[in-house]
Amino acid sequence: MQLARVVGSVVATRKEQSIEGLKLLVVRPLDEEGRETGHALVSADAVGAGPDEVVLIAAGSSARQTDVTDKRPVDSVIMAIVDSWSVGDAVKFRK
Repeated sequence: MQLARVVGSVVATRKEQSIEGLKLLVVRPLDEEGRETGHALVSADAVGAGPDEVVLIAAGSSARQTDVTDKRPVDSVIMAIVDSWSVGDAVKFRK
């Protein structure tokens, strides 16, 4: 799992039939301090995330293990909306 922030959305009028109905969002991974890091990627949204929300994503074969993505050709899924996280005794993020 990886922390990420929703930074955009993807609209595709023509797509593989098995991903019809999936909401696709652009996310950027975050480090433990909440700083954006790495390259943006497209994730299927399994939880109803919105713009600028901090989320948890899963990638690879784990991305196909939610009810929404089961047996669908996705490599990244948003599986949780983060309310808060801490590192040691320091709260790094609170919604």
